[in-house]
Amino acid sequence: MDTSGKPYVYQGATFPPELHALLEHEFNMVYEKDAEALREKITAIFCFVTLPITKDLLERFPNLKVVGNCAVGYNHVDLKACAARGIRVGYTPNVLNAATADMAWALLLAAARRVVEGDKIAKSPNTSKFDTNWYGYQVSSTTLGIIGMGRIGMEIAKRAGGFGMRILYYNRHKKSKEEEDQVGATYVPSLKDLLSQSDHVVLCAPASKDTQHMMAAEQFGAMKRTAIFVNVSRGTLVDQDALADALTSGTIAAAGLDVTDPEPLPRDHPLLSCPNVTITPHTGSSTFHTRRAMLNVTIRNIWAGIKGEQMESEVNLPSLH
Repeated sequence: MDTSGKPYVYQGATFPPELHALLEHEFNMVYEKDAEALREKITAIFCFVTLPITKDLLERFPNLKVVGNCAVGYNHVDLKACAARGIRVGYTPNVLNAATADMAWALLLAAARRVVEGDKIAKSPNTSKFDTNWYGYQVSSTTLGIIGMGRIGMEIAKRAGGFGMRILYYNRHKKSKEEEDQVGATYVPSLKDLLSQSDHVVLCAPASKDTQHMMAAEQFGAMKRTAIFVNVSRGTLVDQDALADALTSGTIAAAGLDVTDPEPLPRDHPLLSCPNVTITPHTGSSTFHTRRAMLNVTIRNIWAGIKGEQMESEVNLPSLH
């Protein structure tokens, strides 16, 4: 019998031992193999984007009070089902902005300068000399287009200043003059205009019904043939078949993706055979520093949800009326 007094939390995501210890210190973590036996004691779910929080999962735990989502995105959570049960949902905005912006830049530079392709050539046992006519694409002193100028978009723009870039952005709402001046960005009200003017495009808009496949054949066709496309948002924002066509036909030069739909892609997906795309396994926030910060926010959110207190960062649930 447990006498620690610690709440029981369903373990829906895994972390390295040194980070997982933070959870074990605060809660009785319940793994799937023990979940049925402890279902009435479980008052919280700890999860990452890899675990769909469905109505069926929620209904397994009759005394559930809170979902501690250790991520900024929450399109994997059935918010209507949570609202119907009065289950609160916490998430982790702000703390992963810098790390995700860093990843966007890593992908942009890798794709533009063909880093992965070059690495393979340099390491190949068949390489006896280097081709002096093997080129990539310029990043410094070019035009960067940012789609979605939220917290992560602003961080990406800050870094662009160091590369002497002209910065354009497309967003649901124009930022204040103070915010624009802070990063030297110019608002473009038309997505098509932003795409046609930009040498490189970074997508970091939120996932929603309105942004589903917002980048499709028409949009890739509006980009420059020398353009690099980067996605650090969600895979659902991109028509991936259209992206594969754009890459193989030379409609755009290259792409860098930290997200796909699904994750991972089917092993026969055409994107996986494109030499001019760099794909990482959704690791935008995957640094020890950032994950520790996300974990600490999630722990505080879970405690607040269990105690009925104000959360540090809570998702607004949809109205049931």
